[in-house]
Amino acid sequence: MSERRRGITRRQVIASFFTLLGLLMLFNYAPQALAGDTVVTRIALAVPQPVISFPTAWSLTVIGLIALIGGALGLSNRAQRWADGLLWTSAVLLFPAILIWAAAGKQTNATVMLSESLRLGTPLALGALAGIWAERSGVINIAIEGMMLMGAAFGFAFFIFTGNIWVGVLSAVVVGGIIALLHGALSISFRTDQIISGTVINILAIGVTGYLRRQYIVVEGGGRVTLPSLSGMIAEAGLPDLARSLEAIPLIGTLIFGGKPIFFAMLLLVIATHMVMFMTRWGLRTRAVGENPKAADTVGIAVNRTRYINVFISGCIAGLGGAWFSLETVGQFDDGMTAGKGFIALAAMIFGKWMPFGAFGGAMLFGFAEALGTRFQILQVQVLGGPVPVQFLQITPYVVTMIVLAGLIGRAVGPAAVGKPYEKQ
Repeated sequence: MSERRRGITRRQVIASFFTLLGLLMLFNYAPQALAGDTVVTRIALAVPQPVISFPTAWSLTVIGLIALIGGALGLSNRAQRWADGLLWTSAVLLFPAILIWAAAGKQTNATVMLSESLRLGTPLALGALAGIWAERSGVINIAIEGMMLMGAAFGFAFFIFTGNIWVGVLSAVVVGGIIALLHGALSISFRTDQIISGTVINILAIGVTGYLRRQYIVVEGGGRVTLPSLSGMIAEAGLPDLARSLEAIPLIGTLIFGGKPIFFAMLLLVIATHMVMFMTRWGLRTRAVGENPKAADTVGIAVNRTRYINVFISGCIAGLGGAWFSLETVGQFDDGMTAGKGFIALAAMIFGKWMPFGAFGGAMLFGFAEALGTRFQILQVQVLGGPVPVQFLQITPYVVTMIVLAGLIGRAVGPAAVGKPYEKQ
């Protein structure tokens, strides 16, 4: 009798990746380190000080050696505790390794890089949270992209017509919720295939927002806008000392309290979503409806009403993510400006296994990938004797999305009843 063939495991994929990466780094930098290469990378940890100098060749050689040993142990199925520790260490060291390589002979700022990652990960985190609220209740929401786009367009349009930027933000949230109710009606009441419903809404959003921009936004004008920083809002409220104190906190003050209101709202929503989902009766009912709606109905939970409310909340959060594009960052609206971020947000949600903090981590990973592309352009990184093409840098977050979903997160299992309409018996 032939032995049953085993498939490739997630551990083997990760271990193989770090083994190859370690070999590549050692092959390229170990000879330079042994030859006494004097090139250094200067990384600033704050503005303007302190600055730490890293010997480029030696630093990458050591990191490559750690990755190689961890990968080899992971593939050998021996000393698994050591293998796990070294693989996690290699994963953490991968980010400084990229900065040390990219800024060889130059200086870069790690704090600015981290700040950019947080900023660019904001809409992805909001989209991932929107997905969690819907899918934890059993409704697939691939319409996040369309909800974001509608929120961005209508939020900016209402800002133009009223002159009040907060009305614009609120309008984006409300419009996102309304579009979510349309998705809920199709998916929950009419029991349409939820993938088809979401796809239709995404296509509808492209047409509606394009028409709105050409007929009203461009005609009415509306210059670039910028929301005040959170610390600025506190100062305007008569608490300037508190504002200065918050921003003066080393590292955290600049990263968090120097941010914009929607960014700060995202951080609060991550915490709030976790608390509601896992510490409240509503969260328990939501998860019950998403796992076993028939059993939930048996104990008196209104399944469809629960799903409607969660889908509406999902749309409101996605609409807030849309406002980030047009009102907080760009200060204008362009056709298709969400550029697939709603789908990357779904990838972040899957990466985080439908958990708020896990999804936040996934969003920040993709945000780092996008910030890395920008940093490569600033540092004019050379590969194979020439600069990295701008087009390649622009696709970096999408490539990272495919790599992560293809093998680095393992099998992700969502709520048992997600995508399945429920009809009361």
